[in-house]
Amino acid sequence: MLTAARGTHGDEGVVEVSRRTTVWRAASTVLALACGLVATACQSSSGPTATSGRVGVVLPLLSSPFWQAYNAAVLQQAKAQGVNVLPPVNSAGDTDKQISDINKLLVEGAKGLIVAPLDSGAIRPGLSTAQREGVPVVAVDVAPLSGKAAMVIRADNRAYGQKACRHLGDAVKTGKVVQIQGDLASANGRDRSEAFSACMAKNYRGIKVLDIAADWRSDKAATGLETVYGINPDIKGIYLQAGGVYLRPALTTLEHHHALFPAGDPRHIVIFSNDGSPQELDAIRSGEIDATVSQPVDLYAKYAISYITKAMAGHSFKPGPTNHGSTVVRLPSGLLEDRLPAPTVTRQNVDDKALWGNSIKASRRAAK
Repeated sequence: MLTAARGTHGDEGVVEVSRRTTVWRAASTVLALACGLVATACQSSSGPTATSGRVGVVLPLLSSPFWQAYNAAVLQQAKAQGVNVLPPVNSAGDTDKQISDINKLLVEGAKGLIVAPLDSGAIRPGLSTAQREGVPVVAVDVAPLSGKAAMVIRADNRAYGQKACRHLGDAVKTGKVVQIQGDLASANGRDRSEAFSACMAKNYRGIKVLDIAADWRSDKAATGLETVYGINPDIKGIYLQAGGVYLRPALTTLEHHHALFPAGDPRHIVIFSNDGSPQELDAIRSGEIDATVSQPVDLYAKYAISYITKAMAGHSFKPGPTNHGSTVVRLPSGLLEDRLPAPTVTRQNVDDKALWGNSIKASRRAAK
């Protein structure tokens, strides 16, 4: 899942963190870690231990079920791992505000930052400021194009696009499919779009792809699909790059055009989504959509807390397999990325209790 805003910034435009604050180094307490200096995010077998210093958490927005779940999971994981976090800040889809939010957390004394960048390039000034202050950063969901981060926690977004391509291509075979894209200023939007389009061009030459640039915004998804469907009422498939914000407008638009038929009906439009929210899982159960990729929002939170804890204690990381079923790779930017697994969800496995979308529903039921 990604976010709504895009923009460019230079370091000269950053509001400098007050030099009256102390330049911190997290050296007061070194955590006893079961792992060595390797690319893992394992937990200490002795249970949670308190970190030396508070962690700031920067959210890109809270208008999506995905990011709402992530926000809750970060707070749960911080408590479970004994990490002291400042109240998370919501950048509300504004790249300028996100830089200001980073500065604000640094002034408030954050000794580590967990940031979900809105824009792969525009986040650089924030990363630069944190680096000057000696504060490590873990980036979640979006890989920065430049700047320093101790670790990027993300799934393989090119695989998302390829999975969508294969599912829609095999189901549709010929005709028109719509790709409702994310923000192409972000690595996630580019990776999903490029992979989907390249796979279609190579493997399904009888399919025409109609692109809608929606920038992770539900209103743009609704307007774009309304326009495209009005001209192309014969579309056979739709790829939603962000189910959290695109699912409802897409289904509402199809329903408005009397084109929302369940799977199994010959008039059904095949829909493949990304995120794995409870709403998407319910839509699979009802036959409104066919599949989604479950972005591991719970694991994003778990390993974000784990990595920032280690980074604050002075640990560094290197490429290689982890002990939690993923692999750390080195990106072209030089940053390290822990690529977490993200399973495809269909009618066959939609009730799997391990899926975060089902875990969220179960916890809500238990709380009632």
